[in-house]
Amino acid sequence: MHDFDPFGSRAELNTAAGKLGYFNLARLEAENLGEVTALPFTIKVLLESILRHCDGKLIREQDVAALAGWNPTGDNRAEVPFMPARVLLQDFTGVPALVDLAAMRQAVQRLGKQPAQVEPLIPADLVVDHSIQVDAFGSPEALKQNMALEFERNLERYQFLKWGQQAFESFKVVPPGVGIVHQVNLEYLARGVFCQDGIVYPDSLVGTDSHTTMINGLGILGWGVGGIEAEAGMLGQPLYMLPPEVIGFELTGALPEGATATDLVLRITEMLRAHGVVGKFVEFFGPGLSTISVPDRATVANMAPEYGATVGFFPVDAAVLEYMRATGRPQDRVELIETYYKAQGLFRTDDTPAPRFSEVLRLDLSTVEPSLAGPRRPQDRVAVGALRDAFRQALTRPASEAGFGVPPAEKDAAVSVSVDGRKAELKHGSVVIAAITSCTNTSNPSVMLSAGLVAKKAAEKGLKPSVSVKTSLAPGSRVVTDYLQESGLLPYLEAIGFYTVGYGCTTCIGNSGPLPEAVAKGIQSGRLVAAAVLSGNRNFEGRVHPLTRANYLASPPLVVAYALAGTVDIDLTREPLGTDKEGRPVYLRDIWPTREELEAVLKTASDPEKFNRVYTHLDDFNPEWNAIQVPASVLYDWPPESTYIQEPPFFQKMQPQPEPIQPIEGARVLAMMGDSVTTDHISPAGVIPEGPAAEYLRSKGVGEKDFNTFGARRGNHEVMMRGTFANIRLKNLLVPGKEGGVTIHFPGGEETWIFDAAMRYQAEEVPLIVLAGKDYGMGSSRDWAAKGPRLLGVKAVIAESFERIHRSNLVGMGILPLTFKPGDSARSLGLTGRERYRIPADETLAVGAELTVTAEADDGTKISFPADVRLNSAAELEYYRNGGILQTVLRNMLTGEAASA
Repeated sequence: MHDFDPFGSRAELNTAAGKLGYFNLARLEAENLGEVTALPFTIKVLLESILRHCDGKLIREQDVAALAGWNPTGDNRAEVPFMPARVLLQDFTGVPALVDLAAMRQAVQRLGKQPAQVEPLIPADLVVDHSIQVDAFGSPEALKQNMALEFERNLERYQFLKWGQQAFESFKVVPPGVGIVHQVNLEYLARGVFCQDGIVYPDSLVGTDSHTTMINGLGILGWGVGGIEAEAGMLGQPLYMLPPEVIGFELTGALPEGATATDLVLRITEMLRAHGVVGKFVEFFGPGLSTISVPDRATVANMAPEYGATVGFFPVDAAVLEYMRATGRPQDRVELIETYYKAQGLFRTDDTPAPRFSEVLRLDLSTVEPSLAGPRRPQDRVAVGALRDAFRQALTRPASEAGFGVPPAEKDAAVSVSVDGRKAELKHGSVVIAAITSCTNTSNPSVMLSAGLVAKKAAEKGLKPSVSVKTSLAPGSRVVTDYLQESGLLPYLEAIGFYTVGYGCTTCIGNSGPLPEAVAKGIQSGRLVAAAVLSGNRNFEGRVHPLTRANYLASPPLVVAYALAGTVDIDLTREPLGTDKEGRPVYLRDIWPTREELEAVLKTASDPEKFNRVYTHLDDFNPEWNAIQVPASVLYDWPPESTYIQEPPFFQKMQPQPEPIQPIEGARVLAMMGDSVTTDHISPAGVIPEGPAAEYLRSKGVGEKDFNTFGARRGNHEVMMRGTFANIRLKNLLVPGKEGGVTIHFPGGEETWIFDAAMRYQAEEVPLIVLAGKDYGMGSSRDWAAKGPRLLGVKAVIAESFERIHRSNLVGMGILPLTFKPGDSARSLGLTGRERYRIPADETLAVGAELTVTAEADDGTKISFPADVRLNSAAELEYYRNGGILQTVLRNMLTGEAASA
């Protein structure tokens, strides 16, 4: 820790462990730098970080002063150089991050320097949780079989992760079969406070998964970034951001009986999406906080990407301290958290005055009702009683109006199928996947135990799902299984088909596995709009399963209920979901748990010994992981035959100095898209369909059964660049009426795969751009949604608006993000996507600049329009100049300018 202290803010703190130093924020107010005590808690955490790291060089006094004077209603333009305490990764995004670090070491060696200097300077934890797939289900052997297949498919990746664990001192891996990254973070990895060199400071982090925000429920500031940003952070590079607007969200009252945390977050998501909080912080306050448990808060914080915010933050209070004790954290750690946060003005009580916010929204918790969200977007909430009518309206509504476009004459289509000798009938709205899955809810004892209670009552009445429903239970951690067993509820979940299929992110990420063959064929032959109901956070089209076009998010107990009903074409507030052993109708109200029933079993989920037993014996759950042997080496020996791990080309031809910024001349449009294009559309994570990626794998001798998923193959750029824009539901407006990864190659007009067209353009030395509508890149934090276009030759993306993380990722890969002027769009300007484009970027390019883009048709007609450069800081301009953030870090490192944490 440096000795630079220009504001005299370093102070002493009396703790049970003795005197510790800390950087006192109140001192800044005494120096008349701003009303620091009234700042939002989130701004205070950012301010503490830059105050503690202020060295007069990398982070300057004016950086501290600018944020200390944060104005909730003013124009805060001075960028914040945030340095988190740690980095969190999961294996889908963590493998490519580790691949990049290994490739950077290779580049350093090629340039004649010491490769070991590429080393994380802050702790980096990776949890292997995204590789388990639901192949086996509905059986006691499902978990064992799925984990065996997981290792069979992913052994190369796991060998690479094991190499990384020994090659990098600050890089640790939580092995497969333990839990979902965000729940493991809540229960185990989160420190609350750090203490280094005698200085205590808040736990904070960035993660390579957009749902890193879940940790905000524990009062720890963290959010999702692209893998490339996370790598730069690991290497001591500040993460630059503009001071955010902070939206205060006041909660009053208490949730009514029958409403869950899932219902609450769906209501909040609906409200905040309608209000518009993209790129903003949301901070919860008000007396209602004291009625919400930490797991319930974590559920709300988890879905910040769905409501568009950078974070959804709950301050540290007495409930946080109690959660830390209940999850087995040492008492001295809990005492230090309490002492530090109270001294620093970061501790909330019911008497804490509301901070100064940019805007305030309010919600009375007593108005929350049981709900789902869908069929395509998390913000499209629908009450349980309104689902039947909403589904029927969407069924026949045209696709252009967000419907399914089923002709009225076909709305009653039905197909009979036979699965394992048992018959079932499939119709529009039939539930074929019912999954208790995802980090959002499987970390929350109240909804998991509620699901168990619903299953208990259903089983006792003799109810079971149809054989055509694929049921699965993917607990967030091993602790969940422990308390479901102790409560006596796990056998009832299993009795109605919800056997544990894995400990990881399954259906929500697209790892739902295949449907029974008869069910799949029935859906296809009947052209049915089949449904999935999952306790997840993402339901974008093409994500959950290729054959489920209607996907609804719901609480775990509602997942069980709709599995039993077998359809979403039902009003569960009025219609029975089945009949009991005597043939009497059973309604949802008959099996829904009371508050007293839930409270009676909740105590099983707050036993510190359960958490200590799981997390002190991580290696006990996976002997296959323990058996992996790798050589100890600083450099990775890239196996040329691997179809999972290959050295990427990003640094292979890198020179010590970057080339000057050049105009983009004569560019063609690779893809032209409308609104709400997600990172799943740009870089899908699920199954690998027919197309260039499949052809590549076959050429390497990989059979179709071993294709695995795009997510699992993110360490191989050859697969991922062929999978860019390969989502089967992608709608490229250059090819109207078609879905999938196809485009038109100009000027000839041939229809071809997007990858093949890009390779032709590269051979012809033609640069590429993408045109898009609103919210381009919404959804998961996915670095390959920027890396893939970069490798295809995309130089710029012109959109009406960008989702925060994806815009940042584009910059991080050296792709220029531009936005149309408000009110302008490709359509309003008359652009067809068939033109050649000129973007006059050069060495005069500036932050927030305006450029005049010219589109010239083949007949010589020109359309010129202004576009805003979405480089938001001097640092981002430097990243673009260098061709990417990692190239910038690497060049700084080689010239001795790298930061030291």
